[in-house]
Order: sequence, then structure tokens, then C-alpha cells
Amino acid sequence: MKPMIAVAGKRWGRAAGLAAAAMLAMAPTLRAQEGVITSHAITTFGDDPKYPIDYKHLDYVNPDAPKGGEISEATFGTFDSFNPYTQKGRAAALSSIAYEDMMVGTADEIGAMYCLICETIEYPQDKAWVIFNLRPEARFSDGSPLTADDVEFTYKLFREEGLISFRTVLQEFVETVEVLDPHRIKYTFKPESAPRERIQMAGGLPVMSKAWFDKTGAKLDESRMEPGLGSGPYVLESYDVNQRVIYRRNPDYWGKDLPINLGQNNFDRIRIEYFGDATAALEGLKAGAYTFRNENSSKNWATAYDFPAVQKGWLVKQELKHGNIATGQSFVMNLRREKFQDPRVREAIGLMFNFEWSNESLFYGLYRRINSFWENSDLAATGLPSAEELVLLEPLKGKLPAGVLDQEPAMAPVSGDRQLDRKNLRKAAALLEDAGWIVGDDGMRRNARGELLSIEFLEDDPAFDRVVNPFIENLRALGVDAKLNRVDPAQYTKRVRPDTVNAAASFDFDIITDQFPTGYEPGAGLKQYFGTAGLTDVFNTMGLGDPAVDALIEKVVAAQSKEEMHVAVKALDRVLRAIHFWIPQWFKDSHTVAYYDMYQHPDPLPPYALGELSFWWYDADKAAALKAAGALN
Repeated sequence: MKPMIAVAGKRWGRAAGLAAAAMLAMAPTLRAQEGVITSHAITTFGDDPKYPIDYKHLDYVNPDAPKGGEISEATFGTFDSFNPYTQKGRAAALSSIAYEDMMVGTADEIGAMYCLICETIEYPQDKAWVIFNLRPEARFSDGSPLTADDVEFTYKLFREEGLISFRTVLQEFVETVEVLDPHRIKYTFKPESAPRERIQMAGGLPVMSKAWFDKTGAKLDESRMEPGLGSGPYVLESYDVNQRVIYRRNPDYWGKDLPINLGQNNFDRIRIEYFGDATAALEGLKAGAYTFRNENSSKNWATAYDFPAVQKGWLVKQELKHGNIATGQSFVMNLRREKFQDPRVREAIGLMFNFEWSNESLFYGLYRRINSFWENSDLAATGLPSAEELVLLEPLKGKLPAGVLDQEPAMAPVSGDRQLDRKNLRKAAALLEDAGWIVGDDGMRRNARGELLSIEFLEDDPAFDRVVNPFIENLRALGVDAKLNRVDPAQYTKRVRPDTVNAAASFDFDIITDQFPTGYEPGAGLKQYFGTAGLTDVFNTMGLGDPAVDALIEKVVAAQSKEEMHVAVKALDRVLRAIHFWIPQWFKDSHTVAYYDMYQHPDPLPPYALGELSFWWYDADKAAALKAAGALN
């Protein structure tokens, strides 16, 4: 699976007074006479949050975990920016680490957000508006106070200069933002926006320093090597361009004693080492150049961990179960290209990827096939559409792909033991012939205009060569002129993103590997990945603009209960799968990690996060023993 390490990017007051605080201590929420709810948390569908107002720490952390030491990981490629909120340049790994959101989720609960920068929130039952009461002690890393003016400034910054995905959501949801006093800020939402997502959207925005932007003249939509000023627990310590990045824990971090943070942010330093490719990165682990690796290669996991550090017991090799939805990793076809606009062509191409052979021959049987955009969850569509799903689907009958209403959802094709599955080859050939792609004397397929059916797989990771090349061989046996073009990371980034200067250069690819993270309680974010509104967005890489998909996304967003949401998501899943713009790849339900034996973690881990950079901790005695033995550089 890829990528190796998550790089830049993440999701997106005044004290309530002694009397209110005393009342809040008695219950998770307070309903005042005027019907305003005051709370330390919010959930999507109004359920009580897991953690009450007086919680001491999160259940899955070690509140007594020692602070200290360093953890280091690897990535590969290059970077030329420390601004993760622009399409310009390639941001350094973890470059959003300096920023905090108003509210945050936890790793053991779905659909809940808890106050971080805010102390409480106030909102009416219909969520027409929300007031964030900021913690008076909140500070940026230079010690300057974080105030409502900074929150308002950040909102305007993202509305005017942010990525299209940010601007679209803010314009759709927010009517006005009003500073009430230095530690209180009010968002008023547009009546037509989805009520259940309003507060989470506002609470999920990072907060940046207005004074820093005023002083430096920096812009959000620019590539720059100077990181912005945030309020988070880590700050940039040093970097060597394209070599390494080091972040250090701020000992004066304002929020270190908050219940939401106890037992977290335990390492003094987080170091990211850059390597030329995944093979070089593995060699770096063997040499002790870095200390923690989340292994994404099944071949490496099965065969490459027989080096001295493992044999001597210096390196721990461990599988840790998780409960996450699969990432939706897949080969993605660019629907902007004329040759991919016929669904028969897309289905035929998908038939030629032999997952079963790949899993046995290349992946050592470690993976499971992805079939759904909500794989590994109860949101995945199964069987024939339910009566409730048909209520949503039948009004769209004329806009739906064939089979959605009366067949089981599209599944990834199953292949035989041999690399080239003859049965699927025949099916694919029939589909292409029906679509007008006929085999010529040279064995290659051409359309009525004599154009060759050519497909380029664009990649920047040499580890994928062994996966893509057999796929290409199968496609060539079908008569498709398929080839692999592996480019450097900077060129890859440029080719798969929208180009704001030259629109013709946008999304310059045929097929790439991408991911579609969907979530357990999806909402407006679906528009960024799958909606017509996101056609020029960095997330809608395949260029999907489908009226039935748009309509079903609106049903998901408008759902007022978990039951309604589940029905709408399953209906949407059916339609997305029937369009065949993806060739689903694989996932595993465990983290496969290798690390030098100087770290400890909570046992058991929470279901929705590995958390090695957050709630793991450093064992100084074990580290000293490893260093004495010469295990590390």
C-alpha cells in the first residue's frame, strides 16, 4: 500500500464563567432556557459523546507516558515548501504539524469532536450558528495569544486563498463570521447547508496567526520554505532540503496539560529522513538511519526482514490489528480522456488486472481485495438494493448505469491462478469490440478513426513496477498499447494536479494509483472526491461529474439519522462502483510495523489509529542498551 508516510495535509475562548462551569461539570451538555446548547463536544447525529465534560484523559493513552527521545521515519521524493495548504510546490512531510484545529476527533470514537482551542461551544438545536468560546490560555508557539481575530483571519484566508476544496466548502456553509470579543467567535451558517456538518466543518479548520501573516507579508497560496506560525505541540527545528526534516516538541506548548492531550505528543523530536526510493529507504532502516517503519510492501514484509538487527532482537517486527475502512486505493482512469468515456472500455481494462495472481505471486497472500468505496465497514453495498435504497435510486433511473436497480453491486473481477486469465481476456475483448476497438493485423486495437488504444500508467514509485508490469502484459495480450512511465516525484505531482496557469496541462495522465478515503460518517467532503463541483479539485483525480452521483451525495449530506445516512451511502456506493472509473487494488486489516526496540505503545491500540507519532513513547533504558550495542547510527 502507499504512501509510506502521510505527507503534508490534515483535516481541516473565553471561559464560560464560574456558574456555567459548575453546571457543565454536572452533565455533558447544558440546555439553557433559550434553547441554546453548551458543550465541550459535538457528535454528528446528536448522540452523547463518549467522554463527559469532566474526563481526565482519553481511554487509549498512557497518561503517565514519559516525555523524551526521538522517533524517526522515512519517506522518499523531494520537497521545496513548508506550506501544506497550496498546490504550488511539494510540501515537506508533516509540514502541517505546527497547526491545530479548534476541535479534534479521537481514535476510539466515530463522529465526535472535542474542544481543543475552544473550551466550550454554544449552538441552537437547529445548528443555525455556533459560538466558540476560546481558551484564554491558548498561545501560538512564539508565546503570542491566540484570539478570535486569528480565527476570523484564518477563515477569510482559506475562503479567499485556500485550495478549491476549502473555498468550496466554506462558501457552501458559512454566511458570516463575527468576532464577539477577544475569546468568542460566532459562525452563522447558510440555511441551505447541511445542518449535521456545520459545526464540525467550522471546528475542523486550522487556526493561524494573523500577526505573522501581517508581519511577513506571506500568502496562503504560495510555496515557501518559511513555515507559518501555529499553536501546535511541535515546531520546525531544522531541515536539509530533500534530505531530512526535524520537528521538536515545544516545552512551552500551551495545551500540554489538557485532558485531550494527556499521554500524547510524547517525543522530544520527530525526524523524517528522505530517500531516493523505497528500496533505499529499507536499506536505511537496516543501517539504523531511522527507527520506525510502517511497511507497505508485502514482499518486504515476507522476505526482507532477515537482517542482523532483526536476528539480534534489536528490531521489533509486529502486526497490529486495526478497524479502519480501506483507503480506496485503486488504479484510477482519467475520464477527461475521450478513450475512457465509454464504460465498456473501462470495464475491459479492469478485467485484465489479476489480483488473485498478484496476491499469491507478489504479495505473499497478505492482502484482501477492495470491492467497495467503504470496504471493511457496514456501509458497503451488498446484495440487491433494499427497499429504502430503491426509494433514492428509482427517481434517478434514467441517469443510472445499467444494473444498479436490479443487480448486486459491481464487484472486482475474480481471476484464475495464471497471470493471464483467458476467461476474463475473452470478456474484455468482447467489450472492446462492442465499443468499436477492433484488432488489426499487428494485433493492436484501433477505433474507426484508426487511432491506437494506448494507455500510459504514470508512477513515481519503483516498488510498483512489479505490480504494473504484469498488468501491462495482460493488456497488451488484449491488443492495448499499454506502457509504464515512471517519473520523478516533482513531475508526477505536476502532472496529476490541476494547473492554475495552463488548464490544458491539468490532470495530464491516463491511469494513476490513487486513494479515496471516505469515512464512517461521510458528508460534504464527498463532493470534493466524487462531485461535479470538485471537477477541478486536486481530489477528483478521475474527473467524475455525474448527475446521479451528485444527487446521491446530497442525500448523504442531508441525512438526519445514522439509518438515513447508511441507506444513502449504500446507494451511492452502488452507483460509484457501476461507473467503473477505478480498478480497485487491495488492503489489509492490520498495521505491519518494524521499529527499533526502544518504543512502547498502549495495549490494545485504539481501533482507528496507529498513533506512533502521538501516543507511543520512548523507553530511555532500552534506547541506551541499543546504542551501547551499536544498533543505531
